[in-house]
Amino acid sequence: MLTAAKPSAVILLNMGGPDSEEAVEPFLANLFSDPAILPLPLPGVFRGVLARFIARKRAAKVRPRYRALGGKSPQLDITARQAEELEKVLRADGDWRVRCAMRYWHPRAEDVMDKILSDRPGELVVVSLYPHYSKAVGGSSLKEIREIVGRRCPDLSVRYVEEFHSHPLFIRAHADRIAAALAEFPHEGRDTFVLFSAHNLPEKLIRQGDPYLDQVQATVDALLPAIGERPWKLAFQSRSGPVRWLEPETLDALRELAAGGQKEVLLVPLSFVCDQIETLYEIDGYYTEEAHRLGIEIFRRTSAFNASPDFIAQLRALALEGAEGDAP
Repeated sequence: MLTAAKPSAVILLNMGGPDSEEAVEPFLANLFSDPAILPLPLPGVFRGVLARFIARKRAAKVRPRYRALGGKSPQLDITARQAEELEKVLRADGDWRVRCAMRYWHPRAEDVMDKILSDRPGELVVVSLYPHYSKAVGGSSLKEIREIVGRRCPDLSVRYVEEFHSHPLFIRAHADRIAAALAEFPHEGRDTFVLFSAHNLPEKLIRQGDPYLDQVQATVDALLPAIGERPWKLAFQSRSGPVRWLEPETLDALRELAAGGQKEVLLVPLSFVCDQIETLYEIDGYYTEEAHRLGIEIFRRTSAFNASPDFIAQLRALALEGAEGDAP
């Protein structure tokens, strides 16, 4: 009698975001409770107290931003759609089950692992949806899932896709969006400045050997053929807290461009594979308003990957390469 082959499983890891205005403060408390985010030598109880204090103060500022997006982060809905579409295309390669897990809000990795293990998979591929690796973001999600695997299913065959900053499909997807966006500028963007924007990170982490900055710069280098002879700059967005961050900050770069008389800017977000508060509020709202106020006449960004067919093809490649042990 033939025994049915065991299914293969994929977990897509992402940061997560509040699913209501009431969830903003507890989401931020989870975020600041993570030693990778707030690297202070504090015992757990004191770290929790400090995290809740910071969350309470920041929630008052952050809550209206989510209100402007409809009262919640769109990240879970989009990531769940990515998982759904990925499972559809992977079914051509066998019996695959795909789920997503969030680091700081629901569904949490422990709960997702319950569902994964109930399917009795023969193998598991964990894909971090952070294109560039840093121990402070994607690394924290990976650390959590490794601890869960080690505790609950140490004999399960598990492979990890930790980043994909130079994967050919990732570069091609960005290049295609750059070309499409430039085509909408006057004269096909001949006079357009290309501003690459990556999520910011404290300089201290880079000095400690974090590969994030090198990987971001490698992505930019790979995209330079897509922008041709146009001028460009790499900047960093979404910093918070009284530490030294990577520079220049994206808003400062916009101010410098406006002061130099630049009238057309295309912003290319490098760090986000789906729309979230950084793209929809920070870029589409705040940066766009500031750019126009500063005198930049045309300010646009490239579209997010979300659940587009080319990005689903990218995820399929990562899952299959990860399953074969060849993840980038």
